[in-house]
Amino acid sequence: MAMTAPGQTTGVSVFIDPLIRDLGISRTQVSTAYLAGTLVGACAMPLVGRAIDRYGPRRVIAAVGAVFGAILISLSFVTGIVGLTAGFVGIRMAGQGALSLVATTTVAYWFDMRRGLALGITSAVGTAGISLAPLLVERLVSAYGWRQAWAVEGVAVWLIVIPLALFGIRNRPADLGQHVDGIAPLAGTAVDAPLTGWPLRRALRTGAFWAVAACLAASSMLTTGLNFHQIALLGERGLTPVEAAANFLPQTAAALLATLAAGALIDHVSPKGVLIGAMAILTCAVLSARLVEPGWTAIGYGLLLGASNGLLRAVESATYPRYFGTAHLGAIRGTAHTITIGASAFGPLAISLGHDFTGRYGTALIALAAIPLASALAVVLSRKPTVRG
Repeated sequence: MAMTAPGQTTGVSVFIDPLIRDLGISRTQVSTAYLAGTLVGACAMPLVGRAIDRYGPRRVIAAVGAVFGAILISLSFVTGIVGLTAGFVGIRMAGQGALSLVATTTVAYWFDMRRGLALGITSAVGTAGISLAPLLVERLVSAYGWRQAWAVEGVAVWLIVIPLALFGIRNRPADLGQHVDGIAPLAGTAVDAPLTGWPLRRALRTGAFWAVAACLAASSMLTTGLNFHQIALLGERGLTPVEAAANFLPQTAAALLATLAAGALIDHVSPKGVLIGAMAILTCAVLSARLVEPGWTAIGYGLLLGASNGLLRAVESATYPRYFGTAHLGAIRGTAHTITIGASAFGPLAISLGHDFTGRYGTALIALAAIPLASALAVVLSRKPTVRG
């Protein structure tokens, strides 16, 4: 999870200004290339999910790590917008999408009763690594340049991800003669019993799948959009660029705590309540962005935005296997990831267009706050799947 950082928005943001300067391209061109890369990369997630189901996480992680590292190295040679767009497709597909998908799916295979807690810990530690990455990458870019920094990231992915896949991961507990949750099955139950669960086509016909996906899309779209425009948006409310950038710190802290809390909570309560709570917090975060001022209100905004994101991260990872089993979990979560990543591509554009039409960020946020409210309503109206096929 931590090694997805080179493909995440926070990891890419360090390269934007040097790219604009050295390649002679505009900020709009870079933003458009990033949007195209995100959308195209998202389309591959169902294929990655099916590969996990067919070949197992171990092989997929090794393959993704090899491809991801190669793409990062190739980005160090780009000379124009076409090559940059192709590189963005690769790192968004392999980094933000495929590697995070297979990492959390692997954990889901090993746990059942405490799956939420295990996924919460995984996501929290991964988030910490992603949050720290820009600090290290910025030093690399400042000291050696953006080309060398991308090459170093690529080599680091090879040296860390591939060995972990080959020597540190097994697909299922049965591969080592162990059991899910470390609990031996009842007498007469096969140790290597096949996985059970719904096929993708059946899951797609349930309201529960789309309700969870709607919450993920709302969070991804709005969080990405608010973070992308954070300096200008909070600057409109009187914060300096340094103060606006520092707001990522309370967001990260709240996301870590919320991820761990939701991971432990989801093992004991219905996912619907946590999903509705996450959407309510996200709505408050979007609306509070219109009212923040330098000081505690700005910190409160960061805590709300980070908490909503952290809650969703843990709940999604645990809810789909609870509702639909693990036999086709890769395909199901891969499809959900396509929706999530695709929604993230439109967040910055939606907020930017709202600003262009109204002249302010605050007015547009009132309309955008309706998105998480609609997602919460979808959760309320959805029914829990009751029979696994």
